[in-house]
Amino acid sequence: MPDQSLVDAAALTAALTGPGRLFQSVACVPATGSTNADLAAEAVAGAPSGAVLVADHQRAGRGRFERRWEAPPGTSVAVSVLLRPGDVPMERWLWLPLVTGVAVAEGLRSAAGVDAAVKWPNDVLIEGRKVCGILSERVGDAAVIGMGINTTLAADELPVPTATSLALEGSQASVTAVVGGVLLALEQGYRRWLDGDDLRAWFGRHCSTIGRPVRVQQSESLSVEGLALGVDEWGRLVVRTPLGERAFAAGDVLHLR
Repeated sequence: MPDQSLVDAAALTAALTGPGRLFQSVACVPATGSTNADLAAEAVAGAPSGAVLVADHQRAGRGRFERRWEAPPGTSVAVSVLLRPGDVPMERWLWLPLVTGVAVAEGLRSAAGVDAAVKWPNDVLIEGRKVCGILSERVGDAAVIGMGINTTLAADELPVPTATSLALEGSQASVTAVVGGVLLALEQGYRRWLDGDDLRAWFGRHCSTIGRPVRVQQSESLSVEGLALGVDEWGRLVVRTPLGERAFAAGDVLHLR
């Protein structure tokens, strides 16, 4: 790995931070164990809201349900943010990965020129293939939100056939531009969430899950199939099942044909 990060910390600091801005500090490193774990430790130590950590490589990246995730060095970028939402009711924190997903989709569209969409609750897809995973964690009164974006992964490096990368989708955008575009969109979406806006229609416009038949996997042995109708006021996925409508706060979702 190079001694210097592939991401320009000075450029991101100039574009994202300042008085009245959501983000207050940006650190970029060539490699770390987990950007989420690093910021979680900072949150416990009392770090203020608005810290951003970017890594070219994660040696111990994690997804939902403690799944391990790792890509070859320099082929993806890990971005984590530390935010302290204050007195926002805990029930509304379910929206944080959804807001982040829309921010990633919007940021990738603007910075990389790709047609990205959100898969409820925490993936971003391009033409049905995963380009980004999101992990939101509560650490006391703080939220640590991580995004792992596949940037230059080659076809033979993809972890699964249903994944993709920005390079494979034809984008030549710099990693700095991609990270900056995503974080600018996150700043806007997060402020709407803080203000208590009704985000259901906004999310629905960016979500490829809504309107599709789905299987919601709640555990290894329990799953429910039905038609995804939308999300409710708490960000839960509403599915029409043979036994009536159900709202899911979590679960792995498979888009059915």
